[in-house]
Amino acid sequence: MLLTPEGTARDSEGLAKWLVDHANRGDKLAFALGSSHGFDPELKKEVPEKLSLSPMTFPHELSRVLFLEQLYRAFTIIRGKDYHK
Repeated sequence: MLLTPEGTARDSEGLAKWLVDHANRGDKLAFALGSSHGFDPELKKEVPEKLSLSPMTFPHELSRVLFLEQLYRAFTIIRGKDYHK
């Protein structure tokens, strides 16, 4: 999955469902965070899954933290635990 502003926006529950759906199919997952220049257009054509963290621009390091926090929330939801909204 490419993390790019052009990707699909999902809420935490939507990301959790997406992860469960792919896990149930036995898919191996990989996430790629692009540089400030984004991804090569050819790569964007090859990778079907794209996720947008926000339409705003963030530094690479902050984007990584935002995504890791969303993964934490998604796995918390999957485990049926409460999470802060």
